Amino acid sequence: MKYYLTYLLFFFSSICSAQVSFTNDPEKAQFITTDIDLFWQQFDKIDEVKNPFDVYLEQGSQGVKDFIPYRIESSKNLLRVVRDKSEDYAAIRSGSYEVATHIDQMKACYQNLKNLYAEAVFPPAYFVIGAYNSGGTATGNGLIMGVEMQQDISRLPYIVAHELIHFNQKYAEEYNTVLTQSIKEGAADLIGELISGQHINETAMAYFEANEEILCKEFVEIIDSKRYRGWLYGSNGKKSGRPNDLGYSIGYKICKAYYEKQTDSTQAIVDILNISDFKQFLKDSGYLDKYMK
Repeated sequence: MKYYLTYLLFFFSSICSAQVSFTNDPEKAQFITTDIDLFWQQFDKIDEVKNPFDVYLEQGSQGVKDFIPYRIESSKNLLRVVRDKSEDYAAIRSGSYEVATHIDQMKACYQNLKNLYAEAVFPPAYFVIGAYNSGGTATGNGLIMGVEMQQDISRLPYIVAHELIHFNQKYAEEYNTVLTQSIKEGAADLIGELISGQHINETAMAYFEANEEILCKEFVEIIDSKRYRGWLYGSNGKKSGRPNDLGYSIGYKICKAYYEKQTDSTQAIVDILNISDFKQFLKDSGYLDKYMK
C-alpha cells in the first residue's frame, strides 16, 4: 500500500498560517475541486497545443500555484511527466471526478476536530493534479492534495484529516531531527485517526508492531540525527523489506502513549498540537523509557 507519504517533500512545506486569516467554523471551510476539470481540459489538448499545461498553471487555483515549487516545477516538466505516465493519468481520470462525493465526509472530520480542539482553524483544501511526486501538503494558503497520487479516492478524507492536523500544529522547534519530525508526523496520524476514524499508515504500522523491540532500540540511537533514511520519506531500499515512513509509526506510538496517560483528553490534544520541547514530550509519554540509556 503506497500512499502520498512516500513522496512528500516535507522540508519545502513550511506552514505559515499566520499570513492569512482562516475560518474557525468547519461549516465555512472551502473544498476546491475546479483544478481537476481544468487539468483534464488541458490534458485532452496535448496533441493539439504545444504545451496545454501553460494554461493549467496560469489559470489554476492558489493550490496549483503553491504546488509548483518542488512538485509540478513547471508546465514543461508537467508535460514531460504526463507524456511519460500517460496511461497512469488516464487510469485515475474517472476516480478524480469522484473527489467531490467525499466532501461531506471531510466536513465531518473538520467538525470532529473542532469538537476536540476549540482553537482549530480550517483553511481551504485544494484538490489538484500534479506531477506524480506528492500526494499532499500544507502551505500558508491551505491544504493541497495531489489527486493523481491517490490509489483509492475513498481514502482521501483520511489524508485530508492528516494534513489538517499539520496545519493546526504550532511547534517551537524546527522539524529537523528524526525525533521532532517523527513526532510531528505521528501526531498528525494520531489526531487524524481520531477525527476520521482511519489510520493512513497501516502497512508501516503493521511492520513496526511486528518489529517493535528492535526498531525502538534503533530509534533511540538516532533521535538527534538529521538523516531520515530508514525512518522518514524513504526507506533502506527494496532488498531490506522495510517499508517507508516508520518514523510516522513510532511518532504515533509516542503521541498515543502521551494521550492515554493524560486524565484530561481535551488538554492532551492541546498539548500534542503545541509541543515546545520534544525531548520532554517524549519523556512525558514514557513510551521509550526502557530503551533510553
